[in-house]
Amino acid sequence: MDAEQRIVQFKNMAEADPDNELGHFSLGKAYVEAGQHENALAPLRRTLELNPGYSRAYLLLGQAQQAVGGTDDAVATLQKGFEVADKRGDVMPRNEIGELLKKLGGAVPAVTESVTTTASVAVEGFHCSRCGGAGPALPERPFKGELGEQILAAVCAGCWQQWIGMGTKVINEMRLQLNIDEHQEIYDQQMKEFLSL
Repeated sequence: MDAEQRIVQFKNMAEADPDNELGHFSLGKAYVEAGQHENALAPLRRTLELNPGYSRAYLLLGQAQQAVGGTDDAVATLQKGFEVADKRGDVMPRNEIGELLKKLGGAVPAVTESVTTTASVAVEGFHCSRCGGAGPALPERPFKGELGEQILAAVCAGCWQQWIGMGTKVINEMRLQLNIDEHQEIYDQQMKEFLSL
């Protein structure tokens, strides 16, 4: 599927359900990947309206703002995103945001001590990758394989239930047939993005 097809698909998904944060995020991401940074701004802003804790959306919005010449806006967005990612324990997005802030000459906020690490999870309990909450964890992996294990280890039961509803929308709105490898890959990517994996 080429970039324009993906944009049309995600645009339809976002328009069909204006409160679908994943649809808006995916549309913004597709615009960024296609180099259409101006078009990426609105869907990424909408993503953050719907879910202010979506740390990857701050990163992409900052990249898009920088690309259209809004360096000051990009720095402000990235600093906010750094703080959100740090608070939630989203280490990878936080580090990527920090690197981009350095390149733009922006001040990188201090890392807090509350960042969840594997060691602290073992001592303090489970922390969900999507909501940052302490659980309850899933009682068992949702399906076989490495991705099922990753979800079991990182996603709370509430966020998994949210994905079940969102996953149905993804299948229907994108007309996915999960017996086709390419469609399964699209579905898995949407799931990973929604669950912050």
